[in-house]
Amino acid sequence: MAHRDIDVEERHIERKSDSSLVASTFIKYAAYLIIFFGVLYFLAHYVLTKF
Repeated sequence: MAHRDIDVEERHIERKSDSSLVASTFIKYAAYLIIFFGVLYFLAHYVLTKF
């Protein structure tokens, strides 16, 4: 019985690491998108108004 509890706990830890990996990947790509749109905003607002 105790062995089964340990197996369930190990699987639960694996699920936590998978979800944290997904969360960190989402945060990374969200940061890329924010930087990308920030550069586009800078180009549209400051550079294109010079022409």
